[in-house]
Parts: sequence; structure tokens; C-alpha cells
Amino acid sequence: MTITATTGASAAEETAKESGVAGIPGPEQDPYIWLEEARSEEALDWVAKENTRTLAAFEADPRFAQLKAEALAIFDSEDRIPFVSFRPDGLYNFWQDKANPKGLLRRTSLESYRTDEPEWEIILDVDALAAAEGKEWVYQGSTCLPPALNKCMIALSDGGEDATIMREFDTATKQFVEGGFVLDAKSQGGVQWIDEDTLLVGRGFGEGTLTESEYPFTSRVWTRGTDIADAPEIFRGEPTDVWAGASLLRDNTGTIHAHTAFRGVSFHESLYYVEKDGEWLQLDIPKKASPYGIVDGHLLYSTDVNWEVEGQTFPADSLIAVDLEEWKANPNGAAKTLVWAPGERQTKQGGAITGNALFVTLLDNVVGKVLEFNFDTSQNGGQWVSREVALPDNATLGIVASSNETDQIMYTVSGFLEPTTLYYTDGSAPPAVLKTSPAYFAPDGMEVEQHEATSKDGTKIPYFIVKPKGMVLDGDTATLLTGYGGFQVARLPAYLGSTGKLWVEKGGAYVLANMRGGGEFGPMWHQTAIRENKQRTWDDFIAVGDDLVQRGFTSPEHLGIQGGSQGGLLVGTAFTQRPDLFGAAIVQIPLFDMLRYHLIGRGASWIGEYGDPRIPEQRAWIEGYSPYQKIVAGVDYPAPFLWASTADDRTHPAHARKGAARLKELGQPYYYFEDTTGGHSGGVDNDQRAKLQALQFVYLMQRLMDERGATGGD
Repeated sequence: MTITATTGASAAEETAKESGVAGIPGPEQDPYIWLEEARSEEALDWVAKENTRTLAAFEADPRFAQLKAEALAIFDSEDRIPFVSFRPDGLYNFWQDKANPKGLLRRTSLESYRTDEPEWEIILDVDALAAAEGKEWVYQGSTCLPPALNKCMIALSDGGEDATIMREFDTATKQFVEGGFVLDAKSQGGVQWIDEDTLLVGRGFGEGTLTESEYPFTSRVWTRGTDIADAPEIFRGEPTDVWAGASLLRDNTGTIHAHTAFRGVSFHESLYYVEKDGEWLQLDIPKKASPYGIVDGHLLYSTDVNWEVEGQTFPADSLIAVDLEEWKANPNGAAKTLVWAPGERQTKQGGAITGNALFVTLLDNVVGKVLEFNFDTSQNGGQWVSREVALPDNATLGIVASSNETDQIMYTVSGFLEPTTLYYTDGSAPPAVLKTSPAYFAPDGMEVEQHEATSKDGTKIPYFIVKPKGMVLDGDTATLLTGYGGFQVARLPAYLGSTGKLWVEKGGAYVLANMRGGGEFGPMWHQTAIRENKQRTWDDFIAVGDDLVQRGFTSPEHLGIQGGSQGGLLVGTAFTQRPDLFGAAIVQIPLFDMLRYHLIGRGASWIGEYGDPRIPEQRAWIEGYSPYQKIVAGVDYPAPFLWASTADDRTHPAHARKGAARLKELGQPYYYFEDTTGGHSGGVDNDQRAKLQALQFVYLMQRLMDERGATGGD
């Protein structure tokens, strides 16, 4: 939700404002602030030199070409599952392969989709569009007018940024609408269709419409044929919000029941409003609760904290219902009823609403389940009832498609060693296998175990290890440890795909840790490791590393770590706090300079997770672990490999750049690579994705498998 990666003032101008204020490092303390300019000539020249050095070290390795070819074969595989979404005119899929690196938006029928070789009708060729317009267009999805879903606003980004432009597209004619709605100023944010000629728009509209986190905080109603600059504003948050905007409360038929709005006062806290009698009425709900959807004539809420109301306490992570018509008449007075509350070590994950029911995926001790919910009017005036959907046990489950009109729904079932299987039902019978992903590596001789490590404060931290069967516990196995541990995001067992082929099949072990800060055991698992307690996440990860060594699975010289975004910060804290524990560290698209993170990219939006370095008490929390400041002379670091993306307007490449520059200044071995075309998720086409995979696994092999790891130094 930002107009550019660095809107308004440049990094240098922002530094002039903040330098010396509340202890924020400025140019006198930090000689690498110039690397915060994503596309300055000086910064890109630095990137080019670093890329040349790293590619020379890794592409010359005889394993590189093979690893890249193996990864590309997986990414370009024609027999991988083409996941779809339900629309009234067919099943839609977005597909990328060797011939279509930017991708095709296409559709087919359910009957054809059931076959091994569906017949696809191309709706939009993004490669052709990009070539015609001379842009590096990346398809970022669409927002369509219900119930027909044939009039859509297509989102496109140039090179993979989060910021997009939007254009009106007609899926019936398969053309952009001549003279239709166009938002050609790139921005974060989106639109919703009020009707065929009216959009609700929440994006950047120029000066004074972005928060300090560079997200929109105003919304307008835009009528066809008028200028967006003249569209009336209907809601405005505060510049100090993380983000804010208006929305539409729709049911599964597309009917609008209310105009709502929110103000994200922190990343994890929001105030919600409903338009009542021409005014915005604030909903009396906790800041960590939110509307969940309309099911069987009820509005559902989800809460991440205990919610006390009318003498009743709804526990954190529960679902609560109010009668929709009663709520519309009296939004804060409607009676509330418990729909579902978690059991011990349970938490809800995703959800979907079909034509007649609510489906929710759960984690039960990090094992997947799906529950179906309905409001049964035959029981005592009506009660919520649930049943478990018949899907395989001991697997990771997901809902990947559901129909608003019918009871059609699709699920995925997968595990570390089990290729993803797609299940389908129309509601008349239990889900049945529809498609199965091919196996990309040989699982024979591999096994999965779950263990627990004891963190610094005594908390038990579970982790999974995928390893050779009968592995000798002599500490000689090259092991890759990964995790996330933030923002209530759960990292779950999933088919290893390219990692299985490029690493585990080559004799390595793979470990997934479930640290506090994530969402594996519900909201409190997250909330107990944020802000002043964020060090708990880093302690948990280090504890898993120590446990792997103590059990003899590996040893420090054979133990590597990897993580991206928040996971990149995780890896940065780990190798700076315990450089003796690791032999390699891949730091992907990271947060790294936590004393200036609020000035870089959209870092200010994450103050609710980490704290505000401008406040002395909170800066003290952050100073204790900020990896950039913790890189010091005289320490033997594990030659980390940092990589980022020039187009990443979320965490921003400055974090990884500055980490590499600091290591170079101190004469420490390191590698740096920057993908100049990808966004926050890296390479935008399969060839670039395969290249990034090969670079990382060559690095790991050199560091952890070879007789003596490469130095990474100049």
C-alpha cells in the first residue's frame, strides 16, 4: 500500500530528520545508509560487483548446472497440479512454465479438469502483454464483481513489487475494457466492486493519503466516467495508523449488507466501524478481534484474545456469531453465541465459506484437520453444529478452492515426503482424490521424526527432522535448519519438492522448527514472543540447533540455517548470537538493521511485532539483537550468504546490502546476491527461481558437505 518503494522523502532526507533523534543511527554512525536507495546508480553498481563475485564462486562449481537443471525441471513440470478457483463460467488457473515465464490466466470446465490433460482457454497472456508494452509485468491477481465475476480489476506490478497498477478486464471478451476503470499510478491497496459502474477504492491518492508505514488510510467511491481525483472520500483513518480503509460486508451471493471500515492502529490491532444512519459507528470488539464472514444468516467474529461480553468470556482463537439482521439493527447490542473454541494445543488456520457452510482448517498439535460448521435451526431455536471432514490423518491440510454458489470445495493434503494430493467434493459425498502431484525426489530411505528442544526459559519447542533412515548419530550429517517464528504464521510439514531433490536426496537432513512467535499453537504462542519478548523466538531457534548437536544428528561445522523475511531476521540473530553453532547461514530478503527498520521499506508497519526504536525503552529491546549492529570485529562468523531483491518494496534490499557491507568492512567472509527482477518472493520466472535455488544449495554443499567449506572472502 505504497506509491513507490521510497515515497516522498529520500532515505537521505529521512535520515536528516531522524538522525540523532532518539538514538536512531545517522550517516555519522552508519556509513552504509546510501545503500537504502534501492535504485541509485551507486547502489546498483555495488550490487553488480557483488553479484559478479558471488556468481563466479558458485556457478563455477560443477554441481551448479545440475542443481539448476533439477530445480528448473520441477518448476517447469507440466504434470504439476494446476490449482484453480471456482467461478460461474469455469475453473480459473494462473500457469507459468518454460514457454510462459510470466504466466497465463486460463480457464476450463470441471469435466475437462477431471481429465489428465484439461483443455484450457487462455484469458490473459501476461508474457504477450509485457512484450507489447515493454514492461516486466507480474500478474498480482484480480478483484471481480460478484456474482458473475466477469468484470475484474486486474493488478499488475512492474518487476515484482508489491505496489501495482490496476485495469478493468472483461473475462467474457478476454480484453481490457476500452475506456474502463484504470488506476495507472502504482500503489499498494485495492478495490472492491459496489456495482458494475462503481468501485470502492483504497489506495494512495498522492500527498497526505499514506500512513507513516506507507500504506493508504483513505477510501473513495469512484463512479464510471469520472476522474478518480474527483471521487468523494468516504472514510479516513489517521496518518499514524499502519493502514486504514473502508470495505463492503458481502454474503456468498454477492449481496452487500453493510459498509464497514477499519483502522489498523498497529500490525496486530484494529478498530472496526460500520456505517449506521449515515455515520461511522465503532464496533465494540477487542482490538485483536475481527469480522470473519457471513454464514447461515449470521455474522461471525474471530478473536485472538479473551473477549468478555455480557457476563460471558469467549476464549482467544474462538469463533463467535451474531444474528445478521439483529446486528444490522443494533451492531453493538446483538447477542453473541460461541461457534467454536480451541482445545489444548489447537488453533484455527484458514477458512472458506461455500454456498451453505463454513469450513475451517485447524492445527491439532501441528496436525491438520478440517471442520464443517452449520447453523441447525431444528435444535432449540437454532444451534451451531460441526463435523470433521473425512480427510487423511497425520497430514498438512489446506482449503485451496471453494464455490460461493454451491458446496463444491477442494482440499490439499501433503507431508514432507508425500506429494501434494488434491481432493474434491460437491458436498454430496466425502472428498475424493482429484489430482496428485508427481514425486520430484525419491523418498525411499528417508524418514520423518518429531522432537522437542528445551528453550532458555524451559519451554518445549517442537521440531521436525527429515533424515536418512538409520542415520548414524555421529554428527557428520549436513543439516539444514529453517523456521519463521513471527506474525502468528505457522510453518507446517509440506512436500519438500526442490529441497527434497537438491538437498535431502543428496544425503542432507532438513529440519523445520516451530518457534514461539509463530502460529502453530494459537494466538498466545505468537503473543508470548513479540516486542519486549522477541528474544524468545531467537532463543527457541538456537535451542533447536543445540538439540540437534546434542542428539548427534549433526555438528556445528555441518549445521546450516536458512530463513526469509522475518525468517531472515531469525537467521541473522542466530548467527550473530551463536556464531559457534553454525557452519552456514542463508539470510533471504531479510530484516537486518532493526534500529532503522522503521525508515526502510514498510518497516514502520511492524512496530507492533518488534517495537519502536525511537522510544528508548523499546530501542533497548531491539538493540539487544539487531543483527546489523551485532556484527563486530574479532568474531568468526559462518560466512553467511545474504540475498535480496531490488524490487522488494516490503522488507527492502537495504537490509541485506548493509549486512554484507558491514561484513566486508570487517574482512569477514560472506556472499551477497541480489535478484534485480524479483519482488519480495524472489525470482519472477522459473529460470530465475531455479538459479536462486542452485546458488543456495551450492553454497550449502561447499560449506557443510565439502572437506573444507569455502571462505566467501575476497
